[in-house]
This record gives sequence, C-alpha cells and structure tokens, in this order.
Amino acid sequence: MQISGVPKVIVLTGATGFIGSVALEALARRSGVRVRALARTPGADRDGVEWVRADLTDPESLRGVCEGAVALVHLASYIGRDEERCHAVNVAGSAALLAEAARAGVERVVHLSTAAVYGNRPHRGIGVDGIVPDPASTASRTRLAAEAPVLAAGGVVLRPGLVLGTGDRWVVPALAELVTRVPARWDGGRALLSVVGVTELARLIDALATSTEPVPAGIHHASHPAPVRIGDLMAALAAHGIVPAVEEDWPWDRCIAALHTHPGRVTERQFRLLARDYHQQSTPIWHLTKVPPADTPLSFLPPSAPWYRTHLTTR
Repeated sequence: MQISGVPKVIVLTGATGFIGSVALEALARRSGVRVRALARTPGADRDGVEWVRADLTDPESLRGVCEGAVALVHLASYIGRDEERCHAVNVAGSAALLAEAARAGVERVVHLSTAAVYGNRPHRGIGVDGIVPDPASTASRTRLAAEAPVLAAGGVVLRPGLVLGTGDRWVVPALAELVTRVPARWDGGRALLSVVGVTELARLIDALATSTEPVPAGIHHASHPAPVRIGDLMAALAAHGIVPAVEEDWPWDRCIAALHTHPGRVTERQFRLLARDYHQQSTPIWHLTKVPPADTPLSFLPPSAPWYRTHLTTR
C-alpha cells in the first residue's frame, strides 16, 4: 500500500461513530497508509490520521475530499426516524460522496449497509439473493437506496447483522430493556441471529480497503459465520451481569402480550428483529478476505462486558 515512501490515502466516513472509530484504529495501524477521516467535528489528533471537516448534507464540503485517495470506506449513516434527514444523509449524501470519489478516480469503495434491509420477515441461513429486501423503517429504506451508487461504481457493500461490543448503544441496551418487559426466554430462546463483534467487523473493513488483490464488486453479508441463539446470547449477557437472568420459557403470543402490557422505547418491530430468526449466511466474505473470524460469535463479550455494565448503569 505504499509507493516510493508516499503513504496511500484511504478516505473514511463515520470515523467518530461506533463502527467507524474501531475501523479508524485498524486502518491507522497499517504501515504505508494515511487515513483521511471525514467528520462534522474532527476527533483527536493521532499519527496516520488527517481529519477533514465535511458533512454529507453539504455537497460543497465534500469537494476535493477524495483527491489522491486509493480507497473510500463509507461507514457514515443516519439511523434515526427523521425521514428528511435519512434521505439527506443516506441517499443524497452518499450519492454526492460517490460522485466525488468517481471524479477523483478512487480505485476502491467499501460501503457499510445493514441486514435490516430485509425487513421483519424471519429467515434462516439466507444468501444475499435469498429473499428480496423489504425494509420496514425509513432508515433501512434509505440505507438500501444508498447501496445503488456503490454498486454502480463497482464497490463492495457489507450487510452486517447485529453489531456488538464496546460502544454499542442500541442492541444490548434494547435487550436489557426487553428482558425487563418480557422476563422469559422468548419463544423458548430458539431464534437464530447473525451477530458480529465490532472489532471483527472492523478487521473485515480494513482487509477490504487495503488488500493488494482485486476485490470483486457486490453485496456481502458481514456477520460471524456461525449464528447465535437468542437464548444463548441472553444467558451469556446475564452471566456477565449485563442483563437479568430468566428462568421461564414463554410462547410467542405471551411475549407479545407482555411487551404491550409494559410499554417502553423498543417497538414491537424491533422486538421481532431481536427475538425471531434473523440469520444470513456470511461465510463467503471471510473466505474472500482471508480474515479468520473469531472463535465464536460471542468472543466480543468478555472484553466489552465492563463497558456494557457501566453504560447501562449510567443510562
């Protein structure tokens, strides 16, 4: 990744976010690589990183950000409920960024999407073409739309399932809320989920961005190759003192009734994504990158357990 002593430049968006900050660390450790990190509010100075103020909702701020770069790693997105902002960031912003990358002649694009584009339909072991995407939220719809310019540019789209680990402010906090509202193994805890530790996902992103070999364009699921049962995930979280332990198995109808009897921030749609089968086949991306996955899909948990306990207590 270096010619005549000049570092290769990789442009990174979302560098201050949950996944992006871990990817930044992985990329910045690479010899011969300089990361050009785009952010509305730049992060701390560090070797190997050049911070650039940029905003996906402001196309003018993107002018020139890809000059001299060999790769664009686009991890930024908006996942809130503001429909106008979803479109401005995820669709229009991504298109403007990809146009800038094309203008600058960037050789490689790696883009982070989400398995949530498949909507609420339970599924087990599907390939990328296993079911037609049917996103159920504005955030997921616009993130699906953002894939189009990446694929048109010959880029790689990653669709991870549940991303877990230090910095996760959605998945495990949602599970912690849900186990208090529905204190049982949901439908026997049998549902299979695709999960990936954030550090493992960052390793995949790093490998795709820096590989000296050509990377085939297309969409790839990007979770751990082995699924995890929701009952096993909840038991592991309880063993680390992150969520309360449960003893009973409840049928699905009783779970839904309890969810509505005890209102909270997590919606029924979100509960279904966590408590029913949501498993995508992810083995191909690990073979493609030659990155060995973690020993188990729950390898992320021991090092991140203290952070989760502190975060949930503070929250």
